[in-house]
Amino acid sequence: MTAFDHRHFQQVRWTIYGILILAYMLVFFHRMAPGSVSGELTEAFGTSAAALGSLAAMYYYIYTAMQIPSGVLADTLGARWAVMTGSLVAGVGSILFGLADTFTMASVGRFLVGLGVSTVFVGLMKSNSVWFSERQYGSISGLTLLLGNAGAIAATGPLALVLDHYDWRSVFVALGVFSILLAVATWLKVYNKPEDAGFPSVREMEGKSAHAARDQHWVKDLRAVFANRKLWPGAVYDFGITGSFFGFVGLWAVPLLRDLHALDRSAASLYPTLATVAFAIGCLVAGMYSDRVGRRRPVLIGGAAAYLVVCLGLWLLPWGPGPLAMALFMALGLSAGCFVVAYAHAKEVTAPALAGMGIALVNTGLFLGAALFQPIFGWIMDLILAASGDTDYGFAAYQGGLVLLCGFATLALAASLLLHETHCRNIHVKHD
Repeated sequence: MTAFDHRHFQQVRWTIYGILILAYMLVFFHRMAPGSVSGELTEAFGTSAAALGSLAAMYYYIYTAMQIPSGVLADTLGARWAVMTGSLVAGVGSILFGLADTFTMASVGRFLVGLGVSTVFVGLMKSNSVWFSERQYGSISGLTLLLGNAGAIAATGPLALVLDHYDWRSVFVALGVFSILLAVATWLKVYNKPEDAGFPSVREMEGKSAHAARDQHWVKDLRAVFANRKLWPGAVYDFGITGSFFGFVGLWAVPLLRDLHALDRSAASLYPTLATVAFAIGCLVAGMYSDRVGRRRPVLIGGAAAYLVVCLGLWLLPWGPGPLAMALFMALGLSAGCFVVAYAHAKEVTAPALAGMGIALVNTGLFLGAALFQPIFGWIMDLILAASGDTDYGFAAYQGGLVLLCGFATLALAASLLLHETHCRNIHVKHD
């Protein structure tokens, strides 16, 4: 390529990445926002803890179910269709959620949001796999999660500040309109792969042969992905570590700080905000460090071990608002951020043409974990409340939920010990 062509390639690549990242920021925002509006949702729809957990988890139910179809869509029709369609559906769902006057309508809106955004991440990661070099994949994955988490950060402290001035319904309607605009931008500016924009593949730019394309029906490809035993530990890993992190920080952290430590929403939102910022930094650092040392397994094992220690601290230590709580929440996010390396691992133990399906399988574990964690946490609290005869959720109720958090963390650590080391190279490709 000429120098001019290379500059044009960079412009096209980063334009595509920028559009998809904006869509991904909305994915994170919708994932974490229920924690900041939990009080408004309870007041608007008269929900119990279990019902609130189910409403928040509606996103995760459909998101989980759609991960494999999203992988198939990304590997067959490409990221353009996956993200465009998803952004459009999510936009409609967000508007419906904001306008809902019944719990049922709010659940339908939350369902549509989950359905729409479920295609965005896998489509983005598939796009990254063809627009960026293999040796950069851990780093670009970390950058992706760092930027995506800006949406999660916006859904904590910043959203709490916005809600002091604007109604929560207006916020979700506005986000729905923005999501629809992103769908239009995706259709106009996103290409599935460099060849579609008139460039050679990234591997050909590096003087290597292009990866083989899919050569059989996607059903057979999907069977091959499910039969790949090297993928499953990563799915269980994400189930335990990130599923519980999203489930706790995205819904139950603010109520815990409000009910046990008498913090108002703005003050309580500081702690999940710190956790989310640390999580974003952890993703970037873990991805870059893994690429630098050329290993995946030690980073994932170390992250799971640290995450378990922090969860035990939240459960057992006599912490309250202040420096110790801040340190615990930041450590929780930082250690959970190591999960991003599981996506690079999934890509490297899967045939390159099936990267979308492989990443989708691992991602299914994450969202299945969150979908189960949020309502089970609320269910445990309701059980303890009923047994105690109290009228408000107290220390014992939240302690029961924190035991669940520790259980999920233990599962992640066990799964990390079963991961296959790839040395940051695809094991299905012959290397010189």
